[in-house]
Amino acid sequence: MARQIARADRVERGELESFLRPRHQVVLVTFRADGRPQLSPVTAGLDPAGRMVIATYPQRAKVVNLRRDPRVSACVLSDDFGGPWVQVHGTAEVLDLPEALEPLVEYFRVIAGEHPDWEEYRQAMHDQGKVLLRVTIEEWGPIATGGFPPELAAG
Repeated sequence: MARQIARADRVERGELESFLRPRHQVVLVTFRADGRPQLSPVTAGLDPAGRMVIATYPQRAKVVNLRRDPRVSACVLSDDFGGPWVQVHGTAEVLDLPEALEPLVEYFRVIAGEHPDWEEYRQAMHDQGKVLLRVTIEEWGPIATGGFPPELAAG
């Protein structure tokens, strides 16, 4: 059986967005006050403007970090852990309620589609005090797939 060859495909913005839209498992990297990275597994989507969006709570470390330092990186994974992945880098903004309410609706739509009761959802977001992280993607690496170097794949 032939071994899988590792790949690292450089893509343009449109291809990146097509890759990101169906993938929601993300490891988000923010930076602590001492400069060390803070890694957070999150569910993320891509809004119609091509920004990564994440719903969370204002007291979470990632939010505290982003209010101080808006730099962010993320590793976007495939549902299959061995599937393709990509790193993205950018700048985040934190949207608090009430400004966050309609962007939180859009977040739900890009993750799960239509909600059966949008007023109930809006009320839940309000009651939970949710915030929305919105990341403007400025750079990205290749879309990568693990595997063997080509010279070892045949063996």
